[in-house]
Amino acid sequence: MKTRHFYRNKALPLQIVLVVPFALQIFAAVSLVGYLSFKNGQRAVNDLAEQLIDRTTEVVDEHLKSYLSIPQTLNQINADAIRRGILDVGVDAGGLRHRQTVGKYFWDQMQAYNLTYIGIGLTTGEGLGVARYDGKTINIEDWTANPPNNVSTYATDERGNRTQVNTRWDWKNSEQSWYTEPIAANKPIWAKILVENFPSGPYIAASASRPIYDSQNRLLGMIACDIHLLKLGDFLRSLDISQSGRVFLLERNGKLIATSGTEKPFTLINQKAERLQAMDSNDPIIQNVAKHLQSFNGFESITEDTDFKLELQGKQYFVDVVPWRDKYGLDWLLVVSVPENAFMAQINANTQTAIAFCFAALIVASVMGVFTSHWIVRPILRLNRASKAMASGNLDQTVQTSPIQELNTLSNSFNYMAEQLLESFTALEKSKEELEDRVDERTTELKNTLEELQRTQSQIIQTEKMSSLGQLVAGVAHEINNPVNFIHGNLNHLQEYSQDLLAFVQLYQQYNSNPVPEIQIAAEKMDLEFLQEDLPKILSSMKVGTDRIREIVLSLRNFSRMDEAEFKSVDIHQGIDSTLMILQHRLKAKSEQSEIQVIKDYGNLPPVECYAGQLNQVFMNILVNAIDALEESHVKDTHQESKDNFSQIIIRTSVVNSTWVKVAIADNGVGISQELQQRIFDPFFTTKPIGKGTGMGMSISYQIITEKHGGKLECFSTLGKGTEFIIQIPVRRKAHL
Repeated sequence: MKTRHFYRNKALPLQIVLVVPFALQIFAAVSLVGYLSFKNGQRAVNDLAEQLIDRTTEVVDEHLKSYLSIPQTLNQINADAIRRGILDVGVDAGGLRHRQTVGKYFWDQMQAYNLTYIGIGLTTGEGLGVARYDGKTINIEDWTANPPNNVSTYATDERGNRTQVNTRWDWKNSEQSWYTEPIAANKPIWAKILVENFPSGPYIAASASRPIYDSQNRLLGMIACDIHLLKLGDFLRSLDISQSGRVFLLERNGKLIATSGTEKPFTLINQKAERLQAMDSNDPIIQNVAKHLQSFNGFESITEDTDFKLELQGKQYFVDVVPWRDKYGLDWLLVVSVPENAFMAQINANTQTAIAFCFAALIVASVMGVFTSHWIVRPILRLNRASKAMASGNLDQTVQTSPIQELNTLSNSFNYMAEQLLESFTALEKSKEELEDRVDERTTELKNTLEELQRTQSQIIQTEKMSSLGQLVAGVAHEINNPVNFIHGNLNHLQEYSQDLLAFVQLYQQYNSNPVPEIQIAAEKMDLEFLQEDLPKILSSMKVGTDRIREIVLSLRNFSRMDEAEFKSVDIHQGIDSTLMILQHRLKAKSEQSEIQVIKDYGNLPPVECYAGQLNQVFMNILVNAIDALEESHVKDTHQESKDNFSQIIIRTSVVNSTWVKVAIADNGVGISQELQQRIFDPFFTTKPIGKGTGMGMSISYQIITEKHGGKLECFSTLGKGTEFIIQIPVRRKAHL
């Protein structure tokens, strides 16, 4: 009898074969996710910076239009009153008639508007004006034609009456640019920005001037309104762009008008204020941006929106320059600069968090893989030990069953085989005892029978092993086949969805060959043409891979078988949320009052065809009025009373008759009386204290809703309980709008 030699080949443990490939796949997926997360974060920085800069530019543009329109509008009102004889500014032998009346008239207007000067200069050399240079005290300036000391400054009481003369000085109308320039132009203009030195401090102002005529169209002189440009700086500082960002205004000659920084737009030389050139600014951001702009062949050459990136002090800045003009001759440059790191800090933090979660998932998956492989391998090791024991002659072996169906079948088969072998050997032992008496005569027969029995035993063991191994392979193939089929089936759906999306993009490009700049920029950044070409290839390659895996699994199963898947439609809620984000700094708690709670009760609104920017302006005006009303209602409260009497703004949206949408904005502030509600949408009417409101916000809002959108704007209020504004606009654009 030949001896069989078994050689042990070098093989990998099943546990390693099960765990390592899946761990490598998970690690590769984690690395890819982290890389893509970082790249997507960097790409999002540019988009976010552009959105912030564009929004800031829009806010400043709207403020300038609103704020700078007041002086020219008031000049027109006063010029019309003079021409019609309503306001008599004529002169007689005694000089300017009705000095007291004209002074009180301008004094009343100064109470109503946030201006620093209103006055007239006549061709006779005389004139009269009302000034509020320090922002608080109102004085009347009255002058005759001939110096010296022909100007007298009068203090006033609470009714506008002159009380005493404060100062006197020399004055000639013909020497002042705010007088000579509109007379020479013979039309309303903005005079050259002036800088004066007053005891209260330097005074830098822009004068809106226009000629005035009598009823016979004879030139009487001019009328002017001044605005203090430092107030523009206060507004720019109120913009929440970033701590190291800057917003500033320049004239075409490079001189600063206003800035969001702490620096003033003038400098003191020998105790005399002079305009400050932006390139001479102490603010390094303003200075370097101005020098860069000067390199564009001078400030005069910038005629359209210009944006670029600039490195300042080792940091990258996004810079946007927009020319700002009006019909009265203003020609300024609006500059917005935002540092890149204002966005990257949060994105880097989010990327690190995403990578941390991915690695945590890798660790958890690896641990689960180890436990799962141990759970699968342990029953196989028990079978291996029992088989070795049987091969050593210990036939009394049983294997514990497994919760895995295929391994359980293999264990039962092994136990049945062991039982049959044990019974067979028991029977042989009995036969051996019976045959001992016939040993001599049947020794040869017994040897032959024993040899045959041993051969039969080997064949049975081999057959049972192959049967059990086939069932194990079939079970493993079945377990692999399930997730592969799941992936393969979903790939078909994914391919269909991606084809539908790409077809939709192509259809959109076919019928909209000139999309808005934002879409063009986004398409270029994502390389849309390459994506349309490469995405089907990626899906096809993934499908080929799953097909190959399915083929391998099918082969294993076959092997183991024993018998045989501009005016556009917008989201109203997005506009409201953007507006609330801008006003977030006013909603937060302050030392003197508690936080203003905003409750949003949004309905399911369809996209609405509207002028999105103008509609957002309406939301801004109404929400600012609501915040002002809430602050006014708690201005005299103690800290505890402010906490107990909480401030609240409720915003509700809904669909009306399927063709209109309604937006209701309510507050629990001081409310408005029935009498004032009748005038709430009148131009220049305001319920706010002096200097806090122009009276144009709600009038403009009413015009935007009713005329621009063909909608309705209503106000409902109860004193002491609050105010609610209700906006209703059609979902689709009407033909006559």
